[in-house]
Amino acid sequence: MAGTAPQVLAIDLGTSGMKAALVAADGTVTGWAERAVPLRVLPGGGAEQDPRAWWDALGQVAADLGRAHPDHLRAVTVVCASTQGEGTIAVDAAGEPLTACISWLDMRGAANLRRQFGGFPAYHGMSVRRIARWLRLTGGMPSPTGKDPAAHMLLVRDELPQVYARTASFLNVLDWINLKLTGRTVATVDSILTSWVTDNRRPGDVRYSPALVADCGIDRDKLPPIVACTDVIGTLSPAAAAHLGLPESVRVVAGAIDNTAAAIGAGTTGDNEPHLYLGTSSWVAAHVPAKKTDVVAGIASVPCAIPDRYLMTALQATAGANLTWLRDKVVEYDDPLLGAGHVSRDEGTIFDAFDRIIPTVPPGANGVIYTPWLYGERAPVDDPHLRAAFLNISLDTNRSDLLRAVFEGVAFNTRWLFRAVDRFLGAPVTSLAITGGGALSDSWCQIFADVLGVEIRRDANPLAVNARGAGWIGAVGTGMVDFADLPGLMRSDRVFTPTPAHRATYDEIFDVYRQLHQRLAPVYRRLRR
Repeated sequence: MAGTAPQVLAIDLGTSGMKAALVAADGTVTGWAERAVPLRVLPGGGAEQDPRAWWDALGQVAADLGRAHPDHLRAVTVVCASTQGEGTIAVDAAGEPLTACISWLDMRGAANLRRQFGGFPAYHGMSVRRIARWLRLTGGMPSPTGKDPAAHMLLVRDELPQVYARTASFLNVLDWINLKLTGRTVATVDSILTSWVTDNRRPGDVRYSPALVADCGIDRDKLPPIVACTDVIGTLSPAAAAHLGLPESVRVVAGAIDNTAAAIGAGTTGDNEPHLYLGTSSWVAAHVPAKKTDVVAGIASVPCAIPDRYLMTALQATAGANLTWLRDKVVEYDDPLLGAGHVSRDEGTIFDAFDRIIPTVPPGANGVIYTPWLYGERAPVDDPHLRAAFLNISLDTNRSDLLRAVFEGVAFNTRWLFRAVDRFLGAPVTSLAITGGGALSDSWCQIFADVLGVEIRRDANPLAVNARGAGWIGAVGTGMVDFADLPGLMRSDRVFTPTPAHRATYDEIFDVYRQLHQRLAPVYRRLRR
């Protein structure tokens, strides 16, 4: 172990599974291990995961890291987690789960939400008076779809009254992992956000609002104490230490949910410095000094890992999901026509093939336009009825044209969103960090630079952004580094600059893209199913 820098065991728990890495204070990521965790999709809009499966998977990935990097695992002094957000677990007084985790995808509580918060006049079934109070105190409001803890808790209260009676605490995903690590029940300033019961007007002093708690329909004693993301909440419990193969002296830092951690992992800790996360969904986020909400565009700044700052987040529902759809439902992995990319199963992935095909098609995809709304949209319009479409297809159109159109369509949607982002930040964005799995595509990064007209700085290790963020939050919480140091530690492997010759083409297509939304939105509302 001689010469090995102190390490943070960085937990990255997403919907698809449990991942973990070993992260040093300078951001170096050593090792990576993962285990899939199934998602159960239930009738009536339900979606659940088994928390115990998360914990079992965490033990497995820690063991994998120990076998592959024993010196680095022995150098671990801190554990810190980044997790999916907006899940809800009811636990008893001993901390044992009484329910599965009700996932952020679960919509079963929508009717319970409307019953609790109805009134006249109403918006999406909820009292306008209540909405105004949520916006003033929290910066946002419960999702009318029922996809956050505000609705999940009411679902348990109303549909599972015996479970509700035994519930000692309702915990988000991050909170439950921290409970298993330390035996302590807490929520972080960002994990508690979507319970919509906190007064967020002072970023360094997020606290429960008595009025919101009294109105939420959930007993106050079932809501956990709130801590900062960088707080040391304890050391590993004996059971957790044995499970992870680490000493009980290892400290646990509270950590953050995924988009909060990604904003740290991207190194964009200065004011108004945005990053674009490009994964299954995508978001643009930036730390800002003030609480603010753009109700029309669906953008808000909310509590985050930096104690005296807020995080502006503008979420797009589907980004890389469009490529997954194209791969699984249109091209198909073993399709012999994929030979256009000159990549076989043994030579690379289908996304490598995509990167070979895209440069063969001129900007503008030979006139084909794609709208990437496979699952509706969140920002800059909140419309669940929008759907994806290819437009302007002719007998001359080929599959390569369709592929480039998909890449460009996601970028056009981001440009549409950026109008609201620029207003929110008070100045046009001129340089943008890009991270997440989609950033591995050179072609996509260049398309973003050309469509947005901004410099794109690519994360040198974009798949590790959440783990790196958790590692850095753990390092800050234990005094190994400061948030102000992180931009200087961040590494980019390439800078993509706009191609002036493509600007006129993309400007014209973007004007059409905006018109398509205006004209198609009423059609999709009529076709909704």
